[in-house]
Amino acid sequence: MDNRQAIGSWLSGPRAAAEDMGVDFGYRGERLGLPENGPGSVAPLGRRFGALMVDWALCVLIAYGLLARGDWQASGNWALGILLVLSLLTVGTVGSTPGKRLFGLRVVAEDGGRLGLGRVLVRSVLLCVAVPALVWDRDGRGLHDRLARAVQVRI
Repeated sequence: MDNRQAIGSWLSGPRAAAEDMGVDFGYRGERLGLPENGPGSVAPLGRRFGALMVDWALCVLIAYGLLARGDWQASGNWALGILLVLSLLTVGTVGSTPGKRLFGLRVVAEDGGRLGLGRVLVRSVLLCVAVPALVWDRDGRGLHDRLARAVQVRI
């Protein structure tokens, strides 16, 4: 076999190359006991990103209007704090932020239950740091969700 084929191309990536060689990764969420699609399945990346953008826009507007006194640069710093509080309050109580609710998503524990306050705090702080949210496992969960033992699912 050609080494280039084993490594994968920059277009298909290493996962596609491994699948071509016969490796079965299963579907996202299979290892967690979640369905492949429909309610309760792992939320797709596009919906999660859209929900985050809605939440961020809401936080920037709140910061701009209430805390930054019309200073756009200062509103970004305030918005990060508001995002932390928003995530703590909404994910910790109803399981979803306004953006997640709009996109039909919910954050649950790996066993399907609610997240406790400590796990919501870990998840929210890591989300605000941003880097852990950009590192995913094979189930499509960000490092912030993995460390909090949480998963974002469709509702």
